[in-house]
Amino acid sequence: MDILYKDDHIIVINKPAGLPVLPDGWEKDAPYLVQTLEEEYGKVFIVHRLDKVTSGVIIFARDADSHRALNVQFEKHEAEKVYHAIMEGEPKWNEKITKFPLRSNVGKKHRTMVDTKNGKPSETRFRVLKRYQAHPESDRGLLLTQVQVRESALVEARPMTGRTHQIRVHAYALGHPLLGDVLYGASETDVIARPALHAHSLTFTHPATNERLTLIAERPKDFVSALKRLGV
Repeated sequence: MDILYKDDHIIVINKPAGLPVLPDGWEKDAPYLVQTLEEEYGKVFIVHRLDKVTSGVIIFARDADSHRALNVQFEKHEAEKVYHAIMEGEPKWNEKITKFPLRSNVGKKHRTMVDTKNGKPSETRFRVLKRYQAHPESDRGLLLTQVQVRESALVEARPMTGRTHQIRVHAYALGHPLLGDVLYGASETDVIARPALHAHSLTFTHPATNERLTLIAERPKDFVSALKRLGV
């Protein structure tokens, strides 16, 4: 387990993609993050969540008082979350604020969708960090015409609200679904085997010391590998 910070009050980790925070409804006997942490460190309290397919920084409280204090910060949007994502296509903007209202748990696939009538207020702020041009991949100088890497962009995403699949759906609604996110309209690809979304950093006030902390999670190997392939 990649521990970013740990004391008697909180524990912050870099969650690997593919590990759910709580038991998976489809694989109830499979390992999950809370179980893994509690076997090692004792009781933990959930403050926020990441999708099973999302990697990156996530914080847990280790006592009830810390849990309450952190919950207040998240409810008041005093905790700052920054994600890195890879979008399909080339956005025509460098920065974009999206406020599409969202409704979750829709249909058999339990998707989140934009719903201007019944959706909850939602806001994500996107900023392009780097653009990648389309190109055919090559291996040792041989042109592989059947493998085409399309235009894409590495973006920073700051969710100002905490709706389920918020960044993924807002990216899709902008016409640039996240690379690998076939649930939300992305093309099939072998560049990355999951939605290209990583919780890069979390800034919050320590519930016991009142120190303002920023914890950064390094990008996982599959995300780094995808960026390398896009940059060939």
